[in-house]
Formats: sequence, C-alpha cells, structure tokens
Amino acid sequence: MAEKTPTQQLAEKLLYKPAYVADKDTDVKQKAHAFAEGYKKFLDNGKTEREVAAESEQMLKDAGYVEFDPKKTYQPGDKVYFVQFKKAVVASTIGTRSFEDGFRLVIAHTDSPRLDLRPTPLYESDHLSYFKTHYYGGIRKYQWGTMPLAIHGVFTRADGSSMSFSVGEDENDPVFCITDLLPHLGAEQNDRKLSDGIKAEELNVLIGSDAVEEEDVKEAVKLNTLILLHEKYGITERDFTRAEIEVVPAHKARDVGFDRSMVGGYGHDDRVDAYPALMAEIETKDPVHTTVCVLTDKEEIGSVGNTGVHSAFFPDFVAELLALQGHTEELWLRRTMRNSQVLSADVCAALDPVFADAYEETNAARLGYGICLCKYTGARGKAGSNDANAEFLSQVRQIFNAADVPWQIGELGKVDQGGGGTIAYIMADWGCDVVDCGVAMHSMHAPLEIVAKSDAYSGYLAYKAFFESK
Repeated sequence: MAEKTPTQQLAEKLLYKPAYVADKDTDVKQKAHAFAEGYKKFLDNGKTEREVAAESEQMLKDAGYVEFDPKKTYQPGDKVYFVQFKKAVVASTIGTRSFEDGFRLVIAHTDSPRLDLRPTPLYESDHLSYFKTHYYGGIRKYQWGTMPLAIHGVFTRADGSSMSFSVGEDENDPVFCITDLLPHLGAEQNDRKLSDGIKAEELNVLIGSDAVEEEDVKEAVKLNTLILLHEKYGITERDFTRAEIEVVPAHKARDVGFDRSMVGGYGHDDRVDAYPALMAEIETKDPVHTTVCVLTDKEEIGSVGNTGVHSAFFPDFVAELLALQGHTEELWLRRTMRNSQVLSADVCAALDPVFADAYEETNAARLGYGICLCKYTGARGKAGSNDANAEFLSQVRQIFNAADVPWQIGELGKVDQGGGGTIAYIMADWGCDVVDCGVAMHSMHAPLEIVAKSDAYSGYLAYKAFFESK
C-alpha cells in the first residue's frame, strides 16, 4: 500500500466522515443482532405504556432490583426501583459518591402514537358495530386504515379492582380494522389534503356485524357485541367510562431486509431507547455516581400528567433518597439536580433517500451510523429546544470515544420544514446538563417504524458508558 501523502494525512486528521457501524466492526454487528432478539420481545410484550411498565418491572425484579422503600437505608451498589401509577418506571443503582454530587440520568419515554377509545365508544350503524376513537399524539391519520389492529387496555370495576386484556395479538384472536373508501369511488377523497385523507371522525374501528337473534331489539348488533364483551370480561357499556383502552397495530416486530439488518415494528419511538436504557441500567455495577433510568409516559402529548416528566414523581424520588441521608431541605434537592447530568434518550429522524428533500443532508442522521447526539431539537428558530452546552457535548463525546461507542451527530430536518422536541428542555429547567441522545429511525410516528439493529445496540453501549462514567 502506497504511503499517504501529506495532504491525505491532513484530510484524515481534519475532515469528519461518519462510518456505517457494521462496515467498521463485524463484532458489533453480531452483538447487535443478538441484542435485537431481546428488543423485539420487549416490543411485542409492551405495546402500551402500562404493558411496558409491567414488562420493565419484571425485568428489574429478575435482575435483583427491590422496590424502593423510603424507610430503609441503601448502600453503594444497591439496586432499587419504583413504578408510578403503573405507567412510568424509575430504576436506580446507588453510587459511591454523595447524592449532592449529582446523578447520571438517562430518560426515555414509553408511550407511542396510537388510537384511544373515547369514553363512550360503542355505536351501531347500518348493521355494523364500531368503536369511536380519539387519536393520541402526532400520527398521520391516513396510515391507520385497512390494516389489522389489536385492542389493549384495562377496565376498572365498580369495586375498584381492574382487569387488563388484549385482543388481536394471538394468531387465534380476531383482529379489527378501520375501513377506507375504494378508489373507484374516491374522487372527492382524492382531492383532500393528505392530512385529511382519513379524518379524525372517520377513525372508527369495525368490531362486529352479527345481531342478537331476538327481533324488535333496538341496536341489535351493538347489543350483541356488548353481550360478547360481558360474557368474556364481565363489563357493561358504562364501564368504558372508567377504562383505558388503546388501539394499536396487530403485527409483531420483524427483521427487515434480506440481511436482517433492521427491525420493523410498532413503538420504536421511543422504546428503541427505553429498552437499551433499561438494559444499560441493569448491567451497570458499582457506579461512581448514582445512576437513574427513567421510563416516562405522555411525552407524545407534552410530558404532562402525573406520569410525565413535568410531574413531580422523579424529583420526589430524589428527595426521598436525600432524606435517607438526613437532607430534607429543598436546597439539597436543587443542588443534586443542578449537579446531575442527563441524556434525553429519544429518537431522531434518519435521512430517508426517498424523501431526501425534507432533510439537510450534511447534518442529517443516518441509519446504521450509531447513536445520534442532537445538540438541539425544537422547531424552526430552535423554539422549544434545550440547546446543549458545548462543554457537556465534549464530555459526552469523550465518554463515548473512550468506550468505543459508535455515534453520530444530527438534527431533525431542514430548518423551515417543521420540527419537534422531547424532554431535554424540561430537565434543563432544573439547571442540569442535558443533551438529546437517541436512535435514528425511518417512518417515525407510523404504525410500522424502522430502526437499524446496530443503532439500538449502540444506544445500549452509549447509555452504559454514560452510567459508568466518573
């Protein structure tokens, strides 16, 4: 091989060219494929935030975590967790340094765009029964028509007990669907804007067509559906008012491509960061700084509610830890939060060559190039963005490089094209250092999203290196 010229040497030193992970390291590729098998199971078992919380809690218990008890004392290396209203999970490994020196936090969300049933959802029309829905989060409504759907949820009974259920996931289950107009009669629909291809009030789920046998019964199909639901679950129509029921795609997570290098599934946003973060927390042993993995809810609608990051449940957990050391003043909480460092683990859009005009190619993330750091998110003029400090970015970069973590840097798309954000700005309100750091993906917010296996595995490596950093 010919010796490199001085100019070639300078180009190698000065220019930045990210590398496709699998091309660079075949060992990482093999490990990524193995990691993806656990991740696909996680996706299939957790299609709702409640199911993710239950699955995560079981994983934590199996790994030796104990439920946090504010009356007990904990030593470095102890692993604790708690669940907030069965929808959000906090898992922590106690570090050797004082709490006031700050924590190492990785925060991901577990809710995904979906369809929720309305409080009074069941109705009959022309000898067919339907559920009325209310879409959740930023979905493209036209994508939900003519595909098999499953129904997951929980009913609470009059006595306060609850019952979880899912229909449509087992191969022997029935599935459900939202119908669409045939193209032969779709001339007027074709003239609609794409965003109105299927309107919100048309997102009605077809659930039955048989009627009760007795004649002269009003809403006989609706009644027959209710009879079947009552026989199966013991519920009445009124019970829908005290239920949380979600409609999701019925398909399972599958390998994508002849090379099986990608995973297609529902809920990558943001379970492709939640699972690596949880696995990194589980695998972290004897950290210097106390580590915390937060799997939160309601990010898709602004992180509101008592299970979202705007809620006090996480700072309350920090306050409880401080109280164990005798520090009950609010100043200690604020000091601990201010000294903490955070990775806001949420997905980023990867350059899609089919729709390349939406992206600024030089600054776009790409599938298979490792975990993506986003200095800022927001919309247009960085509205709603945290915009991470350069010093913290440098520190994170050093952590990743020292641990041989494949990483890239990117932003969401062209400046005037739109935008989006996540929880980074919320955590920054506490004064802590925070940067967005997540997996890049295709078809975000669609019923079927695409990620690279190597990127999911890179996320695990990144979060683990961050947890273990000094």
